[in-house]
Amino acid sequence: MSSTAYIPFSEPGYITGLPSPYYRETHLRWQKACREFVDKHLIEKGLEWDTEETVPPHVFETFAKAGMLLPTLPAPLPVEWLKKLGIHDILGVVKVEEWDYIHTMIYADEMARTGLAGPSGSLTTGMAFGVPPIIKYGNKRLQERFLPDLLTGRKRTCIAITEPEAGSDVANITTTAVKTPDGKHYIVNGTKKWITNGIWSEYSSMAVRTGGPGPGGLSMLVVPLKGNEGVNMRRLKVGGQVSAGTTFIELDDVKVPVENLIGEEGMGMKYVMTNFNHERLTIAIGATRQSRVALGAAMEYVLKREAFGKPLVDQPVVRHRLAKAGALLESQWAWVEQFVYQMTKLPKATADIELGGLTAMVKAQSGIVLNECAQTAQLLFGGNGYTKSGQGELIERIYREVPGIRIPGGSEDVMLDLGVRQLVRNFKSKTKALERPQGSSKL
Repeated sequence: MSSTAYIPFSEPGYITGLPSPYYRETHLRWQKACREFVDKHLIEKGLEWDTEETVPPHVFETFAKAGMLLPTLPAPLPVEWLKKLGIHDILGVVKVEEWDYIHTMIYADEMARTGLAGPSGSLTTGMAFGVPPIIKYGNKRLQERFLPDLLTGRKRTCIAITEPEAGSDVANITTTAVKTPDGKHYIVNGTKKWITNGIWSEYSSMAVRTGGPGPGGLSMLVVPLKGNEGVNMRRLKVGGQVSAGTTFIELDDVKVPVENLIGEEGMGMKYVMTNFNHERLTIAIGATRQSRVALGAAMEYVLKREAFGKPLVDQPVVRHRLAKAGALLESQWAWVEQFVYQMTKLPKATADIELGGLTAMVKAQSGIVLNECAQTAQLLFGGNGYTKSGQGELIERIYREVPGIRIPGGSEDVMLDLGVRQLVRNFKSKTKALERPQGSSKL
């Protein structure tokens, strides 16, 4: 292990050799193999590619051929489909049927070691969030049409929910899908905005309105994008995650076969909200690593940077600032680990109920912690941390990415409110169940 791994806050404790109840031997082997692959194919040039605002296509192809996009799917993996496609393990280290959410967490953590969300997001977002609705809710014919190409990376997809006037307020999206008189197609009209990976995608798993107002009118469709008549896409310039392919999509009388319906009409809200749980947890894991990259870099910097005749780390005010940010970081990581472990022990349906609200909260908290760690790093780097080149370049860019964690995937304030509302709903449901008459037995 590199000596930089021992710089305070730079690595999770389990990697530096501290004991942990969560990681088995399969997880430790996977972490080593994953890091070797990601270092070689992504980390080395991640900052350079992010500066160019595009990760070269060959990188996606390399990850796809190695099966290294599959770990971004929710655990457990779609074992039956993967084996049908001849995929039996990931990097020869973990059998697909043995994969759990701790393996997923390790992957998301390792992929974020550039310190930036863009490079990894450019590769994984479509697979992570666009494919699962088809796996979970698509009928057999729909899966057979799309999963072979999507799971192997021969074609790309994205998740298309957000609109210019409906971000966190999913229930009020306005993109419509109206059946033709012969009932063979939907005609889709509307706009989607801030769609990650959209510009490179042949397809999208898209939320549309097939019925009346409110959540009951929503459905999901697989909508063909690239080359499809009536679809116009353009990249959006955003403040952070600049290499992830953020896209504006216009849909003008787009014809979509009715066979592209995911699941049932009117069930779109349920599908979207269930999908959000994986998205928000993945964001939280990646953002926590971004916090670690920023704070670890700051610690390394103050150990060698001198001011007023001594290293910065000898200044009590510097140590105090590092301690506050470090405590937040390690508390956040402990919560993430605990959260993921709970997911490995709960049935999916139970986890969605018991952890759904907490998922929103852990995502919101990850943005709060990243803000503190990135700000701390920038202040300690001083002018270097405010410069878009040189030794503080990465810190300047990480701080610019903070809003990209606090807003997408559910805006911070909405997430905090949602978390408490869900906890209250669970409380009322459980107490109501306790109050039900249990019946009496006759002697």
